[in-house]
Amino acid sequence: MMKLLLTNDDGIDSPGLVALQQAAQMLGDLILVAPLEAHSGCSHRVTTGKPIRVTRRNADRFAVEGTPADCVRLALYGLATNVAWVLAGVNEGGNLGADVHHSGTVAAVREAVLHGRPGIALSHYHKSGCNIDWPRAVSWVKPILADLMARPWTPGTFWNINLPHLENGQSDPEVIFCPLDPGPLPLSFRADGDCWHYDGNYHQRPRKQGSDVDVCFAGKIAVSQIAV
Repeated sequence: MMKLLLTNDDGIDSPGLVALQQAAQMLGDLILVAPLEAHSGCSHRVTTGKPIRVTRRNADRFAVEGTPADCVRLALYGLATNVAWVLAGVNEGGNLGADVHHSGTVAAVREAVLHGRPGIALSHYHKSGCNIDWPRAVSWVKPILADLMARPWTPGTFWNINLPHLENGQSDPEVIFCPLDPGPLPLSFRADGDCWHYDGNYHQRPRKQGSDVDVCFAGKIAVSQIAV
């Protein structure tokens, strides 16, 4: 079976990484190389000016004191050089539209593509005050991964998946292939003395009809193909 690298930006002990491992376990031999701590919003930052400490948890699980992109670099050029695919996620929170530019989850897969490996970034939109049903997410992700990984890969591209946050009792969502929303995130800041706090409302962000934001917020699974 082919070797699959799993990583994320929420940290090696996050429930989203457990969900991804469960969804991918029948698709190949898994190796997990993920940050020791959360690095959400770190974008494509890498470590070059100091050593990167790696702790081996077991035969196929490594905790890295670095960024998601660091994890992919270390795997491809040291820990798992025979990796065929890179899967990142499942991120707790959406990576829609403009989010892909600052997402550590997406950066991990982008790094893989730069080195000639296909990849898939996975995220779960998270409504405020609601818990994510991770077992249900696993059931959604399994067939999508199998489908995308069976397709011919176009070098220089990767897949970005965003799962919706549905209420209990709602039927399973439809999968929609769609483009990224081109608009910026909603920006609003609150002053507190010399400090400014971002308080834009992510959940009320504007959206273009048919874009990934529109699809995911409408309760469907958004799948977008992105060029690096």
